Amino acid sequence: MTGIDAPPHPFDTAIATEYAGAHRATGRTCPDYANMVGPFGGVTAAALLRAVEAHPDRMGDPLALTVNYAGPIADGPFEITVRPVRTNRTNQHWQLELAQNGAITTTATAVFGIRRDTWSDLELAKPLVPGPEHAVPQEFPDFIAWGRNYDLRFVTGAVPDVAPGDDKPASPDSVSTLWLRDRPARPVDFASLTAMSDAFYPRVFLRRGQYLPAGTISLTVYYHATAAELAAQGTEYLLGSARANRFAHGHFDQNAHLWGHDGTLLATSHQLVYFKG
Repeated sequence: MTGIDAPPHPFDTAIATEYAGAHRATGRTCPDYANMVGPFGGVTAAALLRAVEAHPDRMGDPLALTVNYAGPIADGPFEITVRPVRTNRTNQHWQLELAQNGAITTTATAVFGIRRDTWSDLELAKPLVPGPEHAVPQEFPDFIAWGRNYDLRFVTGAVPDVAPGDDKPASPDSVSTLWLRDRPARPVDFASLTAMSDAFYPRVFLRRGQYLPAGTISLTVYYHATAAELAAQGTEYLLGSARANRFAHGHFDQNAHLWGHDGTLLATSHQLVYFKG
């Protein structure tokens, strides 16, 4: 089989959208990226980003994306309204809504822009950890289907090895550090970086040592990398680190960083998660 007639990567199938004109795009959920309830939030966010990337009026590359998961997404087709609300000299602002059968399930805003050469500095240091060849691969439980699409190699904060409802000693912190990449390997781009920004399991699982009902309410991704910096990563592992700051009243925050194999900070993400228990 040649590269010309090779089937598309499963991730590209899962986030595929088709521009239908009048600021509308269509897509369909993919069972390979199913979560405990509905699709994996990261793949939904990536599909929304892809809808902007494919819009004929798009300017520049993504700078920020905020996705609000307002309601469950059912298996099957969906429609995205993708509308530019303002275009300035170097940035462009978008509003998006994902709907099924006339009901809105997800809203989002995106900022795209043209990057300029300016003074730059990096205050956050990449964690000093052994390489992916020294980390033990770990699988998500079978009921988290989307996890099978990632090669995950945890350095710290691995997924609790318990069955749903069982208990394991609680962790003193919520930090996970791991190497990750698509499986099968795929060159990283803005869409896959978006999904990987949500590939960190809920921090409450680690702190409580058990699986609890939990789900992301709002996810924001900030893109620090240029397209050239992403292309330089190829299919190498990225290094991710995630933690929460406070668990209270049925919600917690969760922030994460994604680094390239060359030490480049590619993206940061922040999310609000609900949980029970």
